[in-house]
Amino acid sequence: MAGANNSFSISRYRPNLTVWAKLTARDSMVRRLDWTMLGSALLLSGIGSLLVWSATRNRTELNEGDPYYFLFRHVLNTGIGLALMVGTIWVGHRSLRGAIPVLYGVSVLLTTAVLTPLGTTINGSHAWLKFGGLSLQPAEFAKVTIILGMALLLAARVDAGDRVHPDHRTVVMSLALAALPIGIIMLMPDLGSVMVIVVIVLGVLLGSGASNRWVIGLIASGASGAVAVWWFGLLDEYQINRFAAFANPELDPAGVGYNTNQARIAVGSGGLTGTGLFNGHQTTGQFVPEQQTDFIFTVAGEELGFLGGGLIILLLGIILWRACRIARDTTELYGTIVATGIIAWFAFQSFENIGMTLGIMPVAGLPLPFVSYGGTSMFAVWMAIGLLQSIKVQRPVSA
Repeated sequence: MAGANNSFSISRYRPNLTVWAKLTARDSMVRRLDWTMLGSALLLSGIGSLLVWSATRNRTELNEGDPYYFLFRHVLNTGIGLALMVGTIWVGHRSLRGAIPVLYGVSVLLTTAVLTPLGTTINGSHAWLKFGGLSLQPAEFAKVTIILGMALLLAARVDAGDRVHPDHRTVVMSLALAALPIGIIMLMPDLGSVMVIVVIVLGVLLGSGASNRWVIGLIASGASGAVAVWWFGLLDEYQINRFAAFANPELDPAGVGYNTNQARIAVGSGGLTGTGLFNGHQTTGQFVPEQQTDFIFTVAGEELGFLGGGLIILLLGIILWRACRIARDTTELYGTIVATGIIAWFAFQSFENIGMTLGIMPVAGLPLPFVSYGGTSMFAVWMAIGLLQSIKVQRPVSA
């Protein structure tokens, strides 16, 4: 009887032990998160909130008379981005494999919809969808789905143990997968997003271990394509003007060169420690256009100075460093490719955004990750952080 009671007691408490095991597993997952990366990204978004607030609080033509209009929305966008990151970690980058074809298809459909009457032109780029008061830039989601789609194709046979490196046929298929959204985005035209995606494709190929001939060939093809686009006049006038202003900063300083000239004045006036938050003359005087989005770094340069701008660059560098470690330490090619694609994306987009405010890169209309105001871009970068964290926390696949 005692043995029976003991058996009954154990079976009675088994469900509680199962629940405890699940809670322990969740706690272990939380502890395995890369908190250095996560903290850096959160700090960047926090700094971005202050910079966006400073850039927009006096712009009554934009904020509808509410100085907190953009601040509230930036914080809200960050919160939604964090929720998407948590959801991505919860699902896991491996579990997403089966959904990648659907995600890619939806991304292509949304990108194509921009070319229909549903599309909206903002700052000369017909790259947006508007649903009531909500604006969506599908090219941002295309960055994520291209990384996932190419990783799925390039890693499938390698992770299965059939091959050491992706074969030429697989590389061609992955390039075709990327070419479709690139072609659609070129028609908008959104040259900045195309530049980022091309760099992503290069990063993915390098991370996959594909033959270097493909990388060299892609670079040569990209250079030839850029020359052809220029030669045959496929760029819109506003894009040509941007490149002309980059080549000659003194060209039409009150016209096409206005943005870059004012941006450099703002950054240069900050000195070492800046003029103080909310005290920048270029910012409060509203001399720099699109300062809350494309030119957000000018607010940091002017009001926080070299030290504040350097802090932003340092935090971005920490995120890239931690992402490189994740790409190096994962035991599956799929995870390595996804991480490498995200590294290429963040590194180039950050360099381009900061570079155009300093006059060392042409104006391309790209936001600064985690810092610039924008819903779709914020959602996309936090989803990317979720993918990196998922690669970090998930244990190696057992043999």
